Amino acid sequence: MLSLLRRGPGRLTPQLAHQQTSDGTAVLLDVRETPEWNAGHAPGALHLPLSRLMTGAPLPAAVQGRPVVTICRSGHRSQQAAKLLAGRGVQATDVTGGMTAWAREGLPVTGPGGSGGVIA
Repeated sequence: MLSLLRRGPGRLTPQLAHQQTSDGTAVLLDVRETPEWNAGHAPGALHLPLSRLMTGAPLPAAVQGRPVVTICRSGHRSQQAAKLLAGRGVQATDVTGGMTAWAREGLPVTGPGGSGGVIA
């Protein structure tokens, strides 16, 4: 179960994030920039760069009213995004270590046209 810590958004391991987003408990939101996303991302993730989120871009419709797990390359931008979203009233957490840790743990990464992706 996702929960907000008293001091702000929590953090999930890649394995727990994968489990919660695969079973529909939460939505995975990749906040990396478009070239990074295009190189490789988690299957089923939605994309909204942190740069756009910081300028007030709305969340994708599929995220509305659902818990969100943010992810980036290393975990720094996703932590910022989770804090920003929590400030907007969204139940948000982020993935410790980001896509780098996700891939290192052998979790799926997809690239252009559904091929194997890389973490940029």
